Amino acid sequence: MDTVTTDIEGLLATAATAAHPFGTLAPAVRASMLRAVAAALDTAADDLVPVAMRETRLPEARLRSELIRTTFQLRLFADLLDDGGYLEATIDLPDPAWPTGPRPDLRRMLIPLGPVLVFAASNFPFAFSVAGGDTAAALAAGCPVLLKAHPGHPELSRRTATVVVDALAAAGAPAGTFALIEGDEPARAALVDPRVRAGAFTGSEHAGRLLFDLAAARDEPIPFYAEMGSVNPVFVTEAAAARRGPEIWAGYVDSYTLGTGQFCTKPGLLFAPAGFAEKDLVRLVSARPATSLLGERIEAGYRDTLGGLTGHPAVRVLVAGDGTTPGAATAGADGATPDGATPDGATPDGATPGGVTPTLLATSIADWLRDPDALAVECFGPTSLLVTYADPVDLLAAARALGGQLTATVHGEDTDDGLAADLFAELRERAGRVLWNGWPTGVSVSPAMTHGGPYPATTSLHTSVGTTSISRFLRPVTYQSLPARLLPEPLRDDNPWGIPQRGRGV
Repeated sequence: MDTVTTDIEGLLATAATAAHPFGTLAPAVRASMLRAVAAALDTAADDLVPVAMRETRLPEARLRSELIRTTFQLRLFADLLDDGGYLEATIDLPDPAWPTGPRPDLRRMLIPLGPVLVFAASNFPFAFSVAGGDTAAALAAGCPVLLKAHPGHPELSRRTATVVVDALAAAGAPAGTFALIEGDEPARAALVDPRVRAGAFTGSEHAGRLLFDLAAARDEPIPFYAEMGSVNPVFVTEAAAARRGPEIWAGYVDSYTLGTGQFCTKPGLLFAPAGFAEKDLVRLVSARPATSLLGERIEAGYRDTLGGLTGHPAVRVLVAGDGTTPGAATAGADGATPDGATPDGATPDGATPGGVTPTLLATSIADWLRDPDALAVECFGPTSLLVTYADPVDLLAAARALGGQLTATVHGEDTDDGLAADLFAELRERAGRVLWNGWPTGVSVSPAMTHGGPYPATTSLHTSVGTTSISRFLRPVTYQSLPARLLPEPLRDDNPWGIPQRGRGV
């Protein structure tokens, strides 16, 4: 069926009409709808994946794996609905002897916000796009979804939307439960319309902040959950560098070049002791082949940001990849151009059209601390900055100078427990996920996952990955002294939906 329309008024009207009947369905019914969408996407894989390959330049294996992730998270939310505990149904029975005064009958639960506008991401055309995590969480909460397609994969968005709409309709969802929007102006019109009750976004800080400001400037402001990226710092202690440096440097290069550096969890900063990492990193990065960026807009943004970094007076270019400004490369630590580097910005042998080779930059901790705002910017592509230090105390200073992050990692040894504890005490204030001896480019879809962090990483206190992301699209309501016949099913004594009920004096 046709899922694309310029009739924004019609889309908003049908979404608003669908909100009550969809939001009041028993969780088990919505769970069956999510499973129907997942099954339909699995069936359509052979149709969708070739389109995704053509539009995004991503390889087939990566896209099929991502589609599996997409349908898995739909089914994981379905399992959450089957359990019912996400509603937080809580019953406080009347108590005339309650210490703060006689307590009436109080019954509290979470209810859906209403229609949600989701902005799809470019770098995950399945898992963070039309049927991605934001869509899954909003539908699970009982909120109709208006999905703004990303221009980087328009045909894939339309075909995926058709699968979603048809599967929901066949499963009995109300008309208007899901619809696709294309174009910036229609999306802006939807965002400021009073019938939209929340927004979710994954993308750049610039675009995310513009949309957040629009949502906040409405006559009736709404929550806008923007995930806007991060430099995801990695701190390596001297003990860890001495004991397993080669392993750490190899893991770092694998992580920051994964997916051509187009993951929002890419480690963009590596704090390492001076004299340990540079030679190995130059060798490892120089050997990396060219890989493709998602499209011309992504490539242009990457080159612009990289040009700003390489033009900073405190930055040295250790390995000049294809995105590096011609002439910006400098000599390596020994005064010679590293083998395999391309100081004139030319494409190395073996590069493929449309591909870029990775760039490695370097600075000192003293220079970085003098200008952290300029040297801690996300460069969306295969570039990372090595920051060398001599005194471990400088690591704590660096941690304190960071803004909000999605992730922060420490590589250390058992002998570093004191330093590590101090670092984690700082980093937990600035990141949504902190790691020990691991790499951030892997966001498991799991109940305990947090994919979020303080501003400017996000505008949210919640995760956008994992089952607790449903909380973004729910709000609490307390019913006081209502007769049973007027109570919603989750709060009735007979509990017809069979969900967990807290309280009752326990």
